[in-house]
Amino acid sequence: MLVDLKELCAAAEKRGISVGGFNAVDIHSLRAVIGAAEEMDAPVAIMFAQLHEKFTHIEDVAQLMLRYAQEASVPVCVQLDHGEDIGYVKKALDLGFTAVMIDGSALPYEENAALTAKVVELARSYGASVEGELGSLGKREYGDGASVGDNTKTYTDPQLAAQFVRDTGIDALACSFGTTHGFYVEKPKLNLDIVRQIRELVGNIPIVMHGGSGVSEADLHRSIDAGVRKINYFTYMDRAGAAAIRDALAAWTEGEPLLTKLMVSAEEAMRADVRRAIKVFLGR
Repeated sequence: MLVDLKELCAAAEKRGISVGGFNAVDIHSLRAVIGAAEEMDAPVAIMFAQLHEKFTHIEDVAQLMLRYAQEASVPVCVQLDHGEDIGYVKKALDLGFTAVMIDGSALPYEENAALTAKVVELARSYGASVEGELGSLGKREYGDGASVGDNTKTYTDPQLAAQFVRDTGIDALACSFGTTHGFYVEKPKLNLDIVRQIRELVGNIPIVMHGGSGVSEADLHRSIDAGVRKINYFTYMDRAGAAAIRDALAAWTEGEPLLTKLMVSAEEAMRADVRRAIKVFLGR
């Protein structure tokens, strides 16, 4: 069932859970996420980030994402993750995405707010939801292994976040409170007072955690209790698929390895990892 992000987060708020936001960059990661979500009877967001263009093009996967979402037995949002410019956001909306994220977090506040407000206006004309970001998690390059000590990280100021929500009209806010994209080299130290204060100031707006891979189950549960309603998770899922291929190659005994069989192993491993993550997001 295809839904938008606003509907997805409203249901999560009512249940006191978080929905998982999983990148689906090809048919195998897409089937892994949808399969796990249906097994767990859990709503999810399937996402494609602009930076994934170096691996595949959004046009190549958009219709697959939408078809799987429409046919799923659970609510599924098809979202652009980390859109970097209005042109690319419009492309996602034209393709049928029900939610977009515009990431102006590296810009000065006034420029970020102006850009995000323009995206909100555009997305509304398509009936789509918008996620904005204030504060920086540091490096965001795919697979860069950024650490929590990245000196480009900027924690979100709750008062400024409240102003940002009012100035832009976004439906969900990604903010920086201790997580980082990619792999962690030390345990993240979450400041959940930031989450709680923002929600107090702007009427429980859904907070999005980016960099969910590598956060402990205990910290994930604490984050959900504080008001995080969407958790973006991809790095460890991707790693699980790679590990399955490595293990399958090591165990191969008959003839030459076949990519099709290796990708089946990767898909099964990603599905198991997503299933485990969803279980935590549901508070089970």
